[in-house]
Amino acid sequence: MSATLELLAPFDGPSVPLSRAPDPVFAGLMMGDGLAIEPMSGTLLAPCDGVVAQLARTGHALTLRAANGAEVLIHIGIDTVKLEGEGFKPLIKAGDSVSQGQPLIEVDLDAVARRAPSLLTMVVIANGEAYALKSRAEGWQQAGQSVFLTLSGGAAVDDLPRASGAESRGQATVRHAGGLHARPAALVQNAARQYRSSVQVEFNGQAANARSVVALMGLGVAEDDDVAVLAQGEDAAAAAAAVIAALQTRTDSGHGAPAPLASVSARSLPAGWIGGVCAAPGLAIGQVVRLDAFEPQVAEFAVNADSERDQLNHALTEVSAGIAAAIDDALRRGQTSQSDIFSAHLALVDDPELRGAAERDIAAGHSAGHAFRQAVRAQCRVLSSLGSPLLAERVADLKDIERQVLKALLGDAQSEPELYPASILVAEDLAPSELTRLPRDRVAGILSAAGGATGHVAILARALGIPALVACGPQVLRLDAGSEVLLDASQGGCDPAPSAAALASARQTMAERERRRADMRADADGAAVTLDGVRVEVAANIANEEDAREAVRHGADSVGLLRTEFLFIDRRDAPDRYEQANAYQAVLDELQGRVAIIRTLDVGGDKEVPYLTLPPEPNPALGLRGIRTGFAHPEMLDEQLRALLMLRPLSLLRILVPMIADVGELRLLRRRIDSLAEEMGLSERPQLGVMVEVPSAALLADQLAAEADFLSIGTNDLTQYTLAMDRCNASLAASLDAMHPALLRLIERTVAGASLHGKWVGVCGALASDPLATPVLIGLGVAELSVSPGLVPEIKARVRALDQQACLKRVEQLLRLDSAAEVRAQAAEWWPEA
Repeated sequence: MSATLELLAPFDGPSVPLSRAPDPVFAGLMMGDGLAIEPMSGTLLAPCDGVVAQLARTGHALTLRAANGAEVLIHIGIDTVKLEGEGFKPLIKAGDSVSQGQPLIEVDLDAVARRAPSLLTMVVIANGEAYALKSRAEGWQQAGQSVFLTLSGGAAVDDLPRASGAESRGQATVRHAGGLHARPAALVQNAARQYRSSVQVEFNGQAANARSVVALMGLGVAEDDDVAVLAQGEDAAAAAAAVIAALQTRTDSGHGAPAPLASVSARSLPAGWIGGVCAAPGLAIGQVVRLDAFEPQVAEFAVNADSERDQLNHALTEVSAGIAAAIDDALRRGQTSQSDIFSAHLALVDDPELRGAAERDIAAGHSAGHAFRQAVRAQCRVLSSLGSPLLAERVADLKDIERQVLKALLGDAQSEPELYPASILVAEDLAPSELTRLPRDRVAGILSAAGGATGHVAILARALGIPALVACGPQVLRLDAGSEVLLDASQGGCDPAPSAAALASARQTMAERERRRADMRADADGAAVTLDGVRVEVAANIANEEDAREAVRHGADSVGLLRTEFLFIDRRDAPDRYEQANAYQAVLDELQGRVAIIRTLDVGGDKEVPYLTLPPEPNPALGLRGIRTGFAHPEMLDEQLRALLMLRPLSLLRILVPMIADVGELRLLRRRIDSLAEEMGLSERPQLGVMVEVPSAALLADQLAAEADFLSIGTNDLTQYTLAMDRCNASLAASLDAMHPALLRLIERTVAGASLHGKWVGVCGALASDPLATPVLIGLGVAELSVSPGLVPEIKARVRALDQQACLKRVEQLLRLDSAAEVRAQAAEWWPEA
């Protein structure tokens, strides 16, 4: 039944609108609507009868659950959580029933006022969607007597669904690099949405709806912070477990470069240059194209709230559909960095906190455009105030969503900017959707006043090979449209008025680089043979048929690694054998008779698919990974093996198995392939190879080579497991180097073991794409290098300039060095790059 609830003032003092609170979380109504008060008395009184649903560890905040179900959050002061309880003396505990006017917390106002930014106390309705605030007090209030807030709606306690003990609590340590920023928060949101129960994540005295990306980001949770998880409802235990697993999933930040590229100090740049942070290296000359922020005028007020709400819902649906289409397109092209970014944007569009804040503003009489803009800007203030550079960079994502929704609301076609043949894009902070909609061949470089090397635009720029300089400051916005500038992102600077001599020198450098690349491309179809006559196969790492075409175009001898994960991600169920077979056959057909090594599904650890329920693991990298996941889900493994066996001709197929630890696992898989082949009436078998990613596989290479047809080394994981350094930990990135002598010795051991049985060894990890490592790997006896398609010409040219026997003798010396840094320095001296 509907009820009216009167909340009395909790302190003596003047009432203050929440919009004036010096905290964007409360001013933006992200915690809920309500009213604030400036306390002039030292004891907090209960504003209503209820139960203490939550009491902050530090005693500065609590939540009362009133008889009509309203959750009344009272937060004393700003940033008072940092006082660690000093100045607060709770007189009650969680679970206590209290009466209106009862003393709840004693506050030492003088002590708190000296150490906190403000004593302003907020009283908000945390679950305000079901309630309407009928009145807010103005002026001076008397504690326990003045009516502070009046709200209606909700249900009496007897009408509320009873949990019947269906409540589940747990703890989680957040393992996402950078904490709960956009993409990890979207992962948590997705986990919570699979269940009917409500789930909250609690941190530092604040609680966030686990279904809200914005609320989760607003907690300011950093990597390795501990949080509490509370689930309530019919499937509470499962919901809590899923959210805890999502919180504890160890993921990297997904920011492209192994480590952020540092800025170059102003002292190292020539006079007059604009300095910034290198987000994507390179040299470019072009004309300035100003991409000024999309800031249309919107009406502040509206007459018909229902109509405005419908318009907002329609706009959000339109934007969601557009982003979903962009995700599908990116996945088809194998652009996982783009699909990850757009997935985070899709979660923001669908965020209940943003939508709820906008709908509350619409109910208050504002237009849909104004309401959504205010909701976004409030969240931008939250993220900017948390002191985390990574979260502050997500402001650009929110503003991008705002731009797209307002465009949909206003029906503004927004003409595309006029580009020059070589354009240098200049903006305050470029939005990802702005970059991806522009023709790549006309974008020469990027300059932004804000942003960072870990921002989404930086990721895209690196993926697209566009030189980019970010965090340049306001001076970059003073560049004249159409003016010609010289951008040297690698050196961290831009010359806004280059001289004729500087332009000529830069053009000569760029031309020489392009000539070298052209010469390499012209010779790319030829074999890569060393000076002493040893042929090295240069293959390509790919993800789909479009990549296969690129591999052929760049002269790849074969495909050294086809990652099949692209077929399994961002969908609700696994692809069947026919869908898989069609995709794999399309790749094989594009290769024009070249061999393809196709890796079986490699998920688990830091790679997840939503429909595959894997148990929470304290050390995901050491748990169900690669073929272990396949053995744990044999029906999915068999479906993929059947799809591979359907390919024609089978002679061009080689199957690669990830994360094999010993020969027993290999024998088990081969027996399974034989059984399925017999079931399908096949007499022919494809070659079967082992991916050497764990030290045990390298040490047992002689045993594995007796059973396998070839071995392929995945240096990314092999480095992680050999050095005991998590490759998802950004702080270890500089030390996680596959040129470490320990790694080189394992590669040597692998080649030696394989040679006992006449089997060849390839390298498909990142080390193969490093030109400095090419002579080292050849000297170790590696027969195949599998690299990114675009690098095939360069690696082939590198091989042709080497003598394998000379490499072999020098590598023996490298194996005796102490560190990766020493190996790299010596290799650069012996084999300088052109």
